[in-house]
Amino acid sequence: MNRKIRLACPADMEQILVVMADARETMRRDGNLHQWEGGYPSEDVIFADIDRGAGFVIEEEGEIVAYFAFLPSPEPTYEKIYGGEWVDDAQPYYVVHRIASLARVHGIFETMMRFWFSHSQNIRIDTHRDNGIMRHNLMRHGFTYCGIIYLESGDERLAFQKVINTQG
Repeated sequence: MNRKIRLACPADMEQILVVMADARETMRRDGNLHQWEGGYPSEDVIFADIDRGAGFVIEEEGEIVAYFAFLPSPEPTYEKIYGGEWVDDAQPYYVVHRIASLARVHGIFETMMRFWFSHSQNIRIDTHRDNGIMRHNLMRHGFTYCGIIYLESGDERLAFQKVINTQG
């Protein structure tokens, strides 16, 4: 398979929204009924990612099959964590948000991880308690559950972090 990760651009919006809708349907089928409600992530949110140079797409055979936001620290909602602690709370980190892919495409998480860790050795992600697919992927790929964070809306999220130690 020939996959390419690149910065998203405004012209990609229609295909990104298709990916988001497919991911939302997958969540609902898997019992995750409350994440990404009310039209989230909206075009405005995705345009904001793109404007910040943080929105990325994965193409396969010229088709956009996945989207994610990759943002440098700090993440304001990660300042306070409850019921645990970050693996590394001293070093700069990157945050991944809005991970979505077409249901028929497999191995996307590993493709994304290669990209993330080629840019940072310290990655943080949060997800909804009911997002079993994401929780499974995070644990399978060595992320550590760190505790609970709260979004600006007050919604709870489970927080994870993975640090690759490059010291001998």
